[in-house]
Amino acid sequence: MTGMADFFREKRAALVAYVRRRIDDAADQEAEDIVQDVLTGLFDRADPTIPIQNLAAFVYRSLRNRIIDRFRRRRETLPLLEEVLGSGGDGDPVLEFERRETLEAVFAALEGLSPAEREVILATELEGRTFKELAAEWKVPLGTLLARKSRGLEKIREHLTGRSI
Repeated sequence: MTGMADFFREKRAALVAYVRRRIDDAADQEAEDIVQDVLTGLFDRADPTIPIQNLAAFVYRSLRNRIIDRFRRRRETLPLLEEVLGSGGDGDPVLEFERRETLEAVFAALEGLSPAEREVILATELEGRTFKELAAEWKVPLGTLLARKSRGLEKIREHLTGRSI
């Protein structure tokens, strides 16, 4: 264990720099958080008595995996909300009108959801929170949150395509 602690003490700045280079928009704190998360995972692994053959390779692979997880988590958003909230209409009054109508339809569909479905969609889509965070905070199984979001998104899709909820 002291070898791992020494490794992280000596290489922490290099590890944080590695993460920053791979994530263009990462804030300094986010890169630090990713490195800290890998360190915590290393100390919490199932069997700490089994030595790691190449600690540096293991750590860099773990960092790479966390970065990939971050990008995957970003892709797991509702594309319609991203498009509607992100596009400004570029000064075209017709596009701006369509955007406003779509946004109103999305929020009307959200109002038609159960409070549990609405809560998980808003937390993950608009606040950017992870299912893991929500499960721990709300003391609800991860699978339940995933199911609520899936049902809620399906209801929103049905509402937007004109089918009944």
